[in-house]
Amino acid sequence: MASPEIPPREGVKFGSRQRKALRVSDEGLVHESALSSERALPWMITPAQDGVDLIEWVATHRADVERRLTTVGGILFRGFGVGSEAQLERFLQASCGELLEYSYRSTPRKQLSGNIYTSTEYPADQHIPLHNELSYTREWPMKIAFCCLKAAQQGGETPIADSRRIYDAIDAGVRERFASRKVMYVRTYGGGLDLPWEEVFQTSDRNAVGEFCRAHGIEFDWLGDGRLRTRQVCQAVATHPATGEAVWFNQAHLFHVSALPAAVRESLLSAHQEEDLPRNVYYGDGSRIEPEALAEVRRALQQETVIFPWQEGDVVLLDNMLAAHARTPFVGPRKIVVGMAQPFSS
Repeated sequence: MASPEIPPREGVKFGSRQRKALRVSDEGLVHESALSSERALPWMITPAQDGVDLIEWVATHRADVERRLTTVGGILFRGFGVGSEAQLERFLQASCGELLEYSYRSTPRKQLSGNIYTSTEYPADQHIPLHNELSYTREWPMKIAFCCLKAAQQGGETPIADSRRIYDAIDAGVRERFASRKVMYVRTYGGGLDLPWEEVFQTSDRNAVGEFCRAHGIEFDWLGDGRLRTRQVCQAVATHPATGEAVWFNQAHLFHVSALPAAVRESLLSAHQEEDLPRNVYYGDGSRIEPEALAEVRRALQQETVIFPWQEGDVVLLDNMLAAHARTPFVGPRKIVVGMAQPFSS
């Protein structure tokens, strides 16, 4: 889920700052270091010599990669020359297992090779705020990987942030209110607004949509003119199954109508009742979320944002519960492709 808001590009920015290598693999094949001394996220792995095959290396060191991910949340593999969708797919298979199909979508994207997809296809001038993939549902991938096949001329970074730090940074009262009451996502499909339900559910069969909703605890109503409305109560805070740590894990700040630019929001509300908006979010009991609570969440997200420039051939592997991701506006052609693995259900 993403919204077309464009906040200032702030946060911890990593560029050409000199870094100190912390470890070399036992075989002498790779260097490992933090990208910056300011944060452990992202951890960076680069080849220590020519000809290191990334897919072969991660297959051999899969347990080491998993341990590193559960410590820092995300790894940047740089300098290995990954240059195609097929290579990213093989990388994910070697490091995480079989890839997942992207279903119950909230943003437009295209399927490329196997279960590799384009990143969200919003216009280049729009900012996509931080979010954990599919955290607006009760089922999500534990791993998500991005590969830069074409870096933008300007901007187009994929900012990331530690979901544990976000949780800690949010005011305790706000945090506990969300945790105890949870969040309800309300989506209305049809009428030419947002994605059609056929794209979201990847089917034009209404019976199949109903079966999916019943299986996933989603309330649904077919409205007039082929429209569909769904409601689902999901977690606001989650516990990582491997580390036992609490993480901020929802998309209330993206689904809420306040995420839209003021002109777009006013236009929608002048033409539609609030219940007919393409997407909105409430507390789990259906009550409205206070504007100041959402402002506090957005403040914490901005505070914890880490930004670094893409280099072509980069691969970023994230533990989807421990690290959120975003996208900055950009100029010029840009191609970032995405794959997901390891399904998890709350």
